[in-house]
Amino acid sequence: MAVYDLEEQEQLDEIKTWWKQYGNLVTAVVVVVAVGMVGWQGWNWWQRDQSTQAAAVYAVVERAAGEHDAKKAREATGELIDKFSGTAYASLAALLSAKMQVTSGDLKTAKLQLGWAADNARDSEVRDLARLRLAAVLLDEKAYDEALKQLAGEPALAFFPRYSELKGDIFAAQGKQADAKTAYQAALNKLDEIQKTAGIDQHRGQYRDLVQVKLESLGGKQP
Repeated sequence: MAVYDLEEQEQLDEIKTWWKQYGNLVTAVVVVVAVGMVGWQGWNWWQRDQSTQAAAVYAVVERAAGEHDAKKAREATGELIDKFSGTAYASLAALLSAKMQVTSGDLKTAKLQLGWAADNARDSEVRDLARLRLAAVLLDEKAYDEALKQLAGEPALAFFPRYSELKGDIFAAQGKQADAKTAYQAALNKLDEIQKTAGIDQHRGQYRDLVQVKLESLGGKQP
C-alpha cells in the first residue's frame, strides 16, 4: 500500500512541476479558444440579425416598386446602404431602386445607386449588371467616355454580349462606325459561342436579331 502511495505522490509531484512550467500557457490557450468560440457565435448571431433586418427593409423597396413609389424606394435603399451595406439586400435594392429612379427622371440618384452597387456588391455578377446599367444611363446623358469606362472590365461570360452591344451603341453615338461594327460583331460572336455551348440553335432569338439589325444598319456582314 505504501508503494502505491509513493507512486501516486511521485505522479502528483510530476503534475505539479508540469503545471508550474506550462500552466499559464494552458490557461491562456483555453481562454483564447473560449473567447474565440464566443466571438464566432456572436459574429454568426450578428450576421443573422443583420440579414433579418435587411430583409425587412428590402421588402419595403419591393413594395415601393409595386406601388411605383420612387421616393420610398430611394429612402429605403439609402437605409440599406447606410446600415446594412454588407448584406446582399443592399446591392439588390440599389439595382431595383435605380431602375425606378430612371423611370421617374431622377438620373442623379440612379447613378449614385448603380455606382455604389458596381463598387460594393458582394456578387460579381451583380457588380457586372450594375456597371452595365450605369453605362446605359451615362450613354443617355451623352457621357460617352464615362460610359465606356464602366464597360472596360471583363464581365462574366453571360454579360459579354450585352457589354459589347452597349459599346457598339456608344461608338455609334460618337460616329465611330468601324468601332461600333467591331463591337456588334463581337457581341454576335460571343452570343453564338454561348448558344453553341448550351446546345441552342444558333442565329436565332430576338436579342440576336436586334444586334444583327444594328450591325447591318452600319453596313456590317450578314450572318
